[in-house]
Amino acid sequence: MDKTSDEIITKLKAIVKPYVNNAKGLDNLNPKTEFIKDLEINSANLVDIVLDVEDEFDIAIDNDSMENMLTVQDAVEIIKSKQQEA
Repeated sequence: MDKTSDEIITKLKAIVKPYVNNAKGLDNLNPKTEFIKDLEINSANLVDIVLDVEDEFDIAIDNDSMENMLTVQDAVEIIKSKQQEA
């Protein structure tokens, strides 16, 4: 994984931390980590996370992208894609 992905994951970890119901999942966070299954984040909080991600990375995430943001890797790819569009 490149440096940019690692930086994004570090920021994502800080963003999702307040919403995580499984601390062990957060400790083991990796690209394959699923927000709902592994971190036990409820779907309503995913909207808050998306808003926080938009603010942190200065991007806009459309509904289609938001629905596809299931894992940490999905989020990294969406963030990188939106940054390139800007």
